[in-house]
Amino acid sequence: MASRLKEKYKSEVIPALMEKFGYESPMQVPKVDKIVLNMGVGEAKDNIKTLEKAVEEMTIIAGQKPVITKAKKSVSNFKIREGMPIGCKVVLRSEKMYDFMDKFISLALPRVRDFRGISKTAFDGRGNYSVGVKEQLIFPEIKYDDVETIRGMNVVFTTTAETDEEARELLGLMGMPFKK
Repeated sequence: MASRLKEKYKSEVIPALMEKFGYESPMQVPKVDKIVLNMGVGEAKDNIKTLEKAVEEMTIIAGQKPVITKAKKSVSNFKIREGMPIGCKVVLRSEKMYDFMDKFISLALPRVRDFRGISKTAFDGRGNYSVGVKEQLIFPEIKYDDVETIRGMNVVFTTTAETDEEARELLGLMGMPFKK
């Protein structure tokens, strides 16, 4: 069964983008390539259990087990040695990506306190969009009572768009609630 968002992309987004940007083929239309969730867990240097809990929570959120990221180089001010585990990340593609994006847009973002939309300016110049989430509690799967510490995460939407304008239009048509 195809995702609701994938169906919307095929039936509404592709024709709208072809009309607006004058693409000749549906294959030229930009699409969301992957979504990367990244959670930095600085406390992991002192207590490895916090990293295990973060991995557990990210597995519940993403529906896929994350990879533990390690420090690339030593930083004495932060008491970090090269190779120490300091976070986790997961890359979502195809069906899981569309399912997560649908859940993120329609369930998680509206649960953010004082939510008025997300910034239109967080594009990187190559059509990729990054948004920071301050707490993992906005996801409906996370049980409030099971959370030991509130952790934030980065969500990066990687698209095949050439420009930020194309990517903004793509994400906007897919339902991303940008500020007016």
